[in-house]
Amino acid sequence: MFDKARCLKNIEADRPDRPDRADVEAAFRTIIRWTGDNPERSGLIETPARATRALEEFFTGYAQDPALILRKTFDEIEGYDEMIVLRDIRFESHCEHHMAPILGRAWVGYVPSGRVVGISKLARVVEAYAKRLQIQEKMTAQIANTINDVLRPQGVGVIIKAAHQCMTTRGVHKPNADLVTSRMLGCVRDNPLTRQEFMSLAV
Repeated sequence: MFDKARCLKNIEADRPDRPDRADVEAAFRTIIRWTGDNPERSGLIETPARATRALEEFFTGYAQDPALILRKTFDEIEGYDEMIVLRDIRFESHCEHHMAPILGRAWVGYVPSGRVVGISKLARVVEAYAKRLQIQEKMTAQIANTINDVLRPQGVGVIIKAAHQCMTTRGVHKPNADLVTSRMLGCVRDNPLTRQEFMSLAV
């Protein structure tokens, strides 16, 4: 069973200079004033507290250790050594350049080498990296590298497709555009047939 508490870091201990909740709420009141509105009016009086709680939810990934999520594995697999692919993992993240939402889906696969991990753990690794300020390229590599480093499989493949509101709702305003990134390691990268198998299963 996944023990969420064991996968959480003590943020306050790791970041003694981390602003407290009152500082964050004060910052939101400043932003509201900067927009030209009044943070004391009835419709906005509770907005700084709500926005702070929302940020806590958006960025829970900083309090999780993705490698620890993958620690529990199973080796009673009757010699299974074919590809495993978890498809269409929905996620929400935020662009580190504009803090605008990134809405996407991930396809994660690996070829085991004597042990497998519970499939929910693959989704949790995606979530742990998504719930941070991100760029998609880095997130794709982080997911694949962590699975490779912890599970030591024969190969890993990760594909991410996402829409970035930093360019769909602002800037160039291209609402139908999405970004596709991939990271292949081990036999998924080196063996054309294995790579093609992953691509056919994932897309």
